[in-house]
Amino acid sequence: MNNPVTPQLSPATRQFLKGPLELFIDGRWGAGVAENSVASHDPATDDLLAHVAIGDGADIDRAVAAARKAFEGPWSRLSGFERADHLRRLSRLIDENAQTFIELEVLDNGMPLAIAQLTVSSTARLFEYYAGWAERIEGTTTTPPPHVLAAGEALTYTTREPVGVVGQIIPWNVPLSMAGLKLAPALAAGCTVVLKPAEDTPLSAILLARLIQQAGFPDGVVNVVNGYGRDAGAALVAHKDIDKISFTGSTDVGRAIIRSAADNLKKVSLELGGKSPVVVFDDADLDLAVPGVAMATFFLQGQNCMAGTRIFVHERIHDEFVARLVAFVGAFTLGHGLDPATQMGPLISKRQRERVQSYIASGIEEGAKLVLGGIAPEGAGNFLQPTIFTETRPDMRIVREEIFGPVMAIQRFSDPDLDVVARQANDSVFGLSGSVWTQNLSIAHRMAARIRSGHVSINCHGAVGPNIPFGGFKQSGWGREFGRDGLDLYLDTKAVTVKL
Repeated sequence: MNNPVTPQLSPATRQFLKGPLELFIDGRWGAGVAENSVASHDPATDDLLAHVAIGDGADIDRAVAAARKAFEGPWSRLSGFERADHLRRLSRLIDENAQTFIELEVLDNGMPLAIAQLTVSSTARLFEYYAGWAERIEGTTTTPPPHVLAAGEALTYTTREPVGVVGQIIPWNVPLSMAGLKLAPALAAGCTVVLKPAEDTPLSAILLARLIQQAGFPDGVVNVVNGYGRDAGAALVAHKDIDKISFTGSTDVGRAIIRSAADNLKKVSLELGGKSPVVVFDDADLDLAVPGVAMATFFLQGQNCMAGTRIFVHERIHDEFVARLVAFVGAFTLGHGLDPATQMGPLISKRQRERVQSYIASGIEEGAKLVLGGIAPEGAGNFLQPTIFTETRPDMRIVREEIFGPVMAIQRFSDPDLDVVARQANDSVFGLSGSVWTQNLSIAHRMAARIRSGHVSINCHGAVGPNIPFGGFKQSGWGREFGRDGLDLYLDTKAVTVKL
């Protein structure tokens, strides 16, 4: 493990961290009504980064009122072409400020440099992608009803209209990407937004709000209220003037959101937990599969919803696969994310590391074989070695529950019947992602068809992109993000009939 000393930061990042880092409501920056703040720490060093203002229910009220005023005012008068211009300006500004975003993502979250670079670039492309959709929102024409036609000529057509004021709640694992994933389609559709970042990682959302202001979005179109879930988040979900909630996070919180949103029947879309299966057949190319399966689990330190953490390996190659996997993962360099040599950074917090350690302990207690890792290195930061278990069973907690950390559980399979293998892969309450590793084209497609997940990759894992719908089956969520499906989440259909 490298010495987790914070590398030199760019002048722009240092200036940003000096603050003030405030709430953004109705085009203005300021402290919350209660004037509370939260400390942001570097998870790799425990160093204090900044103090960030946080809001509560009173601030959510102000933000929702501002969003409603903007929705019914200047934003509603812009055409799709004009909204697209705003989104493209924002995309360019993200590119121009990429280095600051990269450094903030690493400092706030702990992710390795290469991942931060990828997420910043992809976020800029996301706003550019949805700018194109803003120009292509279309209705249809259809046959008028018979009783109207009986009296003469008529016309029936549909329009696609924004759902209104949207509350968006994002997690801490890829903060900027999550903000972009929520904001871009909502703004393209013509909605206005109150965004609540995770209290653990608020920095990139604040910088993004500054660029939204710089890009010329009207006041109140986007409002950013940092705060705790129990205060700002709960108030946003329960607010009677919110037309839709979009949430990414845990399944338990998703259930609570559904109950709260039922009061005024606001629309809800949810991207929730996962426990994704990875199925490695005996003809898999191990030179491709070993690093691919390793990153399916350990990408972002395992702190991602589509992590492939349930690994099914054919018994014919099991031992060789495990040996090569242990050698590959055992060579990972742990360290500060801004060090280019780092392959795994820290977990987000001490609390999260303790949670993951409790799962590792349960795996050992339940009889799984620990073949790598499981140890928290001494020193500063929330580091945890990548952990691999073999000889696991379907009833073990490390196999059934989402750990959200760098823990892999490997099971053997031998039955040639794909239906049997699929039943094992689908033995989960989740159905978000998954992957199949084989050189047999028939097996690849047949197995992908049998896996009950919203997103399945073949000889790769987590192949997401702005144009590819992403979301889950079962308890992994409601709705799809990215692509046209992501835009549809923020549009309502209106039918109009005209008697001519």
